[in-house]
Amino acid sequence: MTKSPDIIRTLRPETRLVHDGTLRSNFGETSEALFLTQGHVYQSAEECEARFKDEVPGYIYARFSNPTVAMFEARMASLEGAEAARATATGMAAVTAALMGQVKAGDHVISARALFGSCRYVIEEWLPRFGVETTLVDGTDLNAWKNAVRTNTKVFFLESPSNPTLEIIDIKAVSEIAHQAGAKLTVDNVFATPMQQRPFELGADCVVYSATKHIDGQGRCLGGVILGSEQFINDHIKTPLRQTGPALSPFNAWVLLKGLETLPVRVERQARSAAIIADAIADHSKISRLISCNRKDHPQADIIAKQMTGGTTLIAFDLKGGKDSAFRFLNKLELVKISNNLGDAKSLVTHPATTTHQRFTPEARLEMGVGDGLVRLSVGLEHHDDLIADLMQALDAA
Repeated sequence: MTKSPDIIRTLRPETRLVHDGTLRSNFGETSEALFLTQGHVYQSAEECEARFKDEVPGYIYARFSNPTVAMFEARMASLEGAEAARATATGMAAVTAALMGQVKAGDHVISARALFGSCRYVIEEWLPRFGVETTLVDGTDLNAWKNAVRTNTKVFFLESPSNPTLEIIDIKAVSEIAHQAGAKLTVDNVFATPMQQRPFELGADCVVYSATKHIDGQGRCLGGVILGSEQFINDHIKTPLRQTGPALSPFNAWVLLKGLETLPVRVERQARSAAIIADAIADHSKISRLISCNRKDHPQADIIAKQMTGGTTLIAFDLKGGKDSAFRFLNKLELVKISNNLGDAKSLVTHPATTTHQRFTPEARLEMGVGDGLVRLSVGLEHHDDLIADLMQALDAA
């Protein structure tokens, strides 16, 4: 039975994440089908020609499109409130394609400086190789964004919350500055997830995710997704992805579809646990600074209240004693595992200065707020009391 338009419009995110985008074969399967195929066959040469010219709908080749991948794209677009989505093999493929698809030699990109290490590499080193000028700014300073604008500025880019320091940027205000300059805003929304922040409602033109994180949520596979209007995807993303090939595998798309079904439940539970844990450890004598989007002492708490519907599953804190203290803490943990991933069902902790941000100079890391004593904790689905006990005994040893 086909759903009426009125019902579709009123479906809540939790329902959309179970049902939207499903394509059933003639077998009527309950779970989404895994179409593990590279190519497709055609009834005639004329039909093949028409598909390649986009004159008729249909699948051609897994580098371009695939039914399972299409289901994941449709479900993500529905959740995010976007007209269209294109999946990629990894989150960094999504970031790179989203940025490069919008610019050419001679254009200018402005980015917040508080970024995941690989994202900053794309901004600082990769884009300039192709003649694209870039400027890094303090993302929390709106005047810095305004002052960085040039006549050739085409793209603004930011993470909010940022990795790993959970810096929050006023997305609506930055989008207005970008649009006044004739530029488009791309937001990496990984830490907030689609459940806690809606960048399109705040003025973003493009939203990117590493689906490897909360969307999979169980440490199984890589994936990424780029979302935007139909025109944005057609003008900037569709052809570059088709011709360069950072395609998401159908199997990974199927795994990610299964992850989406439980995304609201997992994120709600993990964020709630993160808030409890942050409060429990905040006053420990070995911690000099704790950052949590769930606490009122966050430096941008007023913006969090304005643009996010909840906190994050992440906590960051500085340990007195720098790297030595941080390493003693990490090595003493028994339940929480050392890993550079995040958004997993298992609680994970990493030391950014020697992992995700290790290639930067100490000065650059300091500018981003990544000191030698900083650790990033991704809270999983374990009981919060068990996690607190493990963290406390490790902090005592730090």
